[in-house]
Amino acid sequence: MVLETLAFGLFALVTVGASLGVVLVRDVWHSALFLGLALSSVAIHYVMLSAEFLAVIQILVYIGGVLVLITFGVMLTRPDETVEVQA
Repeated sequence: MVLETLAFGLFALVTVGASLGVVLVRDVWHSALFLGLALSSVAIHYVMLSAEFLAVIQILVYIGGVLVLITFGVMLTRPDETVEVQA
């Protein structure tokens, strides 16, 4: 019972820390990575509650869908950082 409480506390701190990272980090790419960490931690909470189906749906829909969509959005909207040399 003590081990379960410690695991819950650890993953609760990871969830809160990653959620704060999503909001406070200025780079969109790092914010998306923190979002993936926060959503993964929520999936672990579902596993701890014996709700494995919800954990799988959390991973497939949110991490697999939403996070990939954000990643493509970041990659496609970044300005081109190459500098052309004038001859």
